[in-house]
Amino acid sequence: MIPLPMREIAPGAVHVPGWLTLDEQRHLVEACREWARGPVPIRHTVLPSGGVMSVQTVCLGWHWQPYRYTRVAHDVNGRRVADLPGWLAELGRRAVAGAYGHEMEYDPDTALINFYDGQAKMGMHQDKDERSDAPVVSLSIGDTCLFRFGNTETRGRPYTDVRLTSGDLFVFGGPSRLAYHGVPKVYPGTGDPATGLASGRLNLTLRVTGLR
Repeated sequence: MIPLPMREIAPGAVHVPGWLTLDEQRHLVEACREWARGPVPIRHTVLPSGGVMSVQTVCLGWHWQPYRYTRVAHDVNGRRVADLPGWLAELGRRAVAGAYGHEMEYDPDTALINFYDGQAKMGMHQDKDERSDAPVVSLSIGDTCLFRFGNTETRGRPYTDVRLTSGDLFVFGGPSRLAYHGVPKVYPGTGDPATGLASGRLNLTLRVTGLR
C-alpha cells in the first residue's frame, strides 16, 4: 500500500503516514515488551479523582503521573524508571526533522508508552506537565485509531479527526504544542501481525520535560 502524503493538520502539527518501516516497528514492539516488564512495569494510571485510565502506560527517563514527572515511581513500586535509550532519542530527532522538513535541536528525555486494547480510549487533554515547549513526537504501531486533534482553548470544537495507522508519525509543536487531543476509538483487527503485535495499539510519545 502506498502511504498517504504528509499533511499539516494545524500550524506546527504534522501527520506523516507510514513513516516507520516494518523493521522499525518490529524493533519497537520488542523493546516495548522489555520495558513493560520493568523496573517499573506497565500499569493502568490512577487519576486524582480515583478513576483509572483504560490505557496501560510504561515510562522511560521520567515517570509520569497526573500531573508531574518524577524519577522514581512512588505510585507503582518505588523504583526508578528505566533510562531513555540514546537510539530512541535519535529516532525522535529524525522524526522532528521528517515532519518539519529541517533539522532542529531536539533532545527528548522521556517517553510515555501507551498500550490500547480494543476498548481503551483517551479523553481530550493537553500535554502541559513539561517545562519545555519542544514538540511532542507520537509514533503509532498496531491497530488503527481515531485521533482527535483540537485547539488550545477548549476540549470541544474545532477539532480535526485523523486516522493513525501502524507506522504513522504525528508531531505537534509551535502554536499547536498545547492543543487538546485524544483517542475516542480504536479499530480492533486493523493492525498487521507482521509488526509483532497481534492485537491492540502501541503509542510512543517522546517529549522534552525541561527538568533536571
